[in-house]
Amino acid sequence: MKLGDPSLDHLRIFLAVVEHGSFGGAARAMGRAVSAISYGVAQLERQFAVTLFDREGSRKPVLTEAGEGLLAEARGVADGVDALLAKTQSLHAGLESSLGLVVDVMTPGEVTASVLREFRRMFPTVALTLNIEGLGAVVQCLMDDDAELAIGGPEVLDQPGLERQHVGEVDLIPVASPDHPLAQAIAQGTIEPGLLRQHLQLVLADRSTLTQGREFAVLSPLTWRLGDLGAKHSLLKEGLGWGNMPREMVAGDLESGRLIELDLPEKPGDHYTLSALWRRDTKLGPASSWLIDAFRDALGG
Repeated sequence: MKLGDPSLDHLRIFLAVVEHGSFGGAARAMGRAVSAISYGVAQLERQFAVTLFDREGSRKPVLTEAGEGLLAEARGVADGVDALLAKTQSLHAGLESSLGLVVDVMTPGEVTASVLREFRRMFPTVALTLNIEGLGAVVQCLMDDDAELAIGGPEVLDQPGLERQHVGEVDLIPVASPDHPLAQAIAQGTIEPGLLRQHLQLVLADRSTLTQGREFAVLSPLTWRLGDLGAKHSLLKEGLGWGNMPREMVAGDLESGRLIELDLPEKPGDHYTLSALWRRDTKLGPASSWLIDAFRDALGG
């Protein structure tokens, strides 16, 4: 059976009927006649060779099993076209004269540096303001209008005023110096569940109040909370505790033996998801859109 090619307009009619619960409601929402809505649904059913709505026995159209099965894909197509149009519109909106960017401290420094080096070549007239922050402080910069675009982690992704787009992830691994008791216990084969709770854990602290009262991968009651990832890195190398670090940041230390990756029973490492974040009332321009794509490409997202 050869199926027809559905039009975007017919898909939007189908979605409007589902959203508004009736052909009349869809007609009012779209500014169309009810007959146009009915025709659009009939055309889509003919092209798909399925019945989308059960119209018998009720004034309210009810999705058939086939209609339910196609609903998610229809929404995905419409959302994809909306995103394409929004991005095209932003490209026609004109280049930003300035742009505030805040990047999560977990983002590999080499990635940030390479992206921004290319950014300066591509957009030499855009005045870029850069902040490097951690945890909730990334989003706080957006909320305080200190930045228009952020590359942030997963801790505060429930903020309702933000749009987000996945750009990649970073491996967090537990590490300590070779002379740390946890490292020595692993080397001797005497590591046991719960042993890490007896040792000081170095934890990245949130400089904002957005995650107040929440803990992220904190497994020991003994903690030092640090607002700077570089300071945490230095203390780990001095053997003052154990903690999670981005694999890329400690790759040289692992190779030289200054730090070792801890194979702990609790497996405290994690995949740290990074997303591009911006306020919903912000219209992204060409430079902002380019940065999102560049970070996604560099992070493999």
